[in-house]
Amino acid sequence: MHLNAFLYGCGHHSAAWRHPDSRVEDLGNISYYEELAQLAERGKFDAVFFADGHSVRDPAGAGTWFLEPITALSAMARATTHIGLVTTVSSTFYTPFHAARMLASLDHISGGRAGWNVVTSMFDAEARNHGMDVIPAREERYARAEEFVDTALALWDSWDADALTLDRAGAYADPAKVHAIDHDGKHFRVDGPLTVPRSPQGRPVLFQAGASGPGRDLAAKYAEAIYAVAYDLVAAQSYYGDVKSRIDSAGRDSATVGIMPGLVTYVGSTMREARRKKAELDELLPTAQSLAMLSTFTGQDCAGWELDEPVPTLPPAVEFIGPQGRYETILRIVEKDRPTVRELLGTLAAGGGHATMIGTPESIADEMESWIGRGADGFNLMCPRYPDSLTDFVEHVVPILQQRGLFRSEYTASTLRGHLAH
Repeated sequence: MHLNAFLYGCGHHSAAWRHPDSRVEDLGNISYYEELAQLAERGKFDAVFFADGHSVRDPAGAGTWFLEPITALSAMARATTHIGLVTTVSSTFYTPFHAARMLASLDHISGGRAGWNVVTSMFDAEARNHGMDVIPAREERYARAEEFVDTALALWDSWDADALTLDRAGAYADPAKVHAIDHDGKHFRVDGPLTVPRSPQGRPVLFQAGASGPGRDLAAKYAEAIYAVAYDLVAAQSYYGDVKSRIDSAGRDSATVGIMPGLVTYVGSTMREARRKKAELDELLPTAQSLAMLSTFTGQDCAGWELDEPVPTLPPAVEFIGPQGRYETILRIVEKDRPTVRELLGTLAAGGGHATMIGTPESIADEMESWIGRGADGFNLMCPRYPDSLTDFVEHVVPILQQRGLFRSEYTASTLRGHLAH
C-alpha cells in the first residue's frame, strides 16, 4: 500500500482553521510544515504533497495558500531524510525550463525525493494573474501540457549521468555528455541544455490527477503515480479499471503505476469518538454560507433545511441539470451514510467527493484494505485537521496496516521512485 499526506493549510475540513486548537497562526511558519513532514515520515509515508493555486478565492476563508510550495519543500527537505516531496506545477502558467530547473534543484537538495504533479489549472481568476483574460480551453491546455512534459523530460536528460568530470586540471564536465535539446514546438522554443546537471533520480517522479478524458490520457502516457477522486469503492473501481486499461494501451505496464484516491479519515477509539471529532468540526461551519453552497450543488433551496434532521429526498441524477459529477457524489453520500444535513455539509467541507472513513483504527484499516488491488494501490490522505488527524492516523492506523503486512515498517529505499517501487 502507498500512502501520501496531502498537506493543506490547517486541514482539509474548511472549518479546521476555526478550531480553537488549530495552527492557523503558523501557516506562514516553515517549522509547521517541517513538523508535518516529520510526522508523516515517522509513519513511513511515501511522500507529502502540496497542491498549489494562483488566485485568492475568498480572503475571509481558511488561508488556503500561503508559502510557495517548492520553496517550502526545499526547506522541508533539510528537516527530513526519506519522505518524498511532491508539488503541483501548472503547465499553463510556467515554462518547461523554469519548472525543470526548480524541480531538478529540489531533487538535488532532497537527495532524490522530488515529485511533480502535472496539472493544467482551471480557473479564469488564476489565468488573469498570468496575463490571460480566461483560462484556455481544455483541449489547448492538455496539448500544451503534453509538449511541456516532453520538453521538461528532454531538459532533464540533457546531462548524462556521468557528464560531470570535475577535473580541476581539465574540464568541469564532458562537453560530449551535455546536450542541447533544440526543441521548437507549437507552444515552446527551448534550446537547452538545462543549467542544473542531472539530479539523483534522473528526473523527478511524475504524478497526475486529471479525471477528464484528456487528463486520464495524459496520466496513461506519463504518470508514475496517480491521485484520484472516488467517494466509494464502486466509483474507485470504475476509475481504476479505466485508467489501468489506458496505461496498458499506451504501451506501459499498469502494474507499475500506483493509483491513490484521496481519503479523509476521522479516527477514534470508538465509533462514537470518531463521529464526535467530525461533529466538532462540522459545528464550526458557517451555516448560511454552507447551505447556500449546498443549494448550488443540488439545485434545491436548502436554506430552510433542519441541520440535525436527515437530508430530504433528492431528485434522481437524470433530473438534475447542473454539474453531474458533484451531484452524483452527493447522492452516493446520502445513500451510503444516511447523514443529517449538518453531517452532509461537513463531509462536503472536508474533501468533497473524496472517500471518507469514520471509525476505529481497526475498522478504517479494514475498509482501506478492501480497496487495495480493486480500486486503489494506496491513498492520498487528506486529514481534516492538522496536525491532530495525521497524528491519529500515524499512531493508530499505520501500526495495524504494518502488522497486517500491508504497509512498510521501515524505508527500504532512499528515493521517492524507490518508495513507489516497494
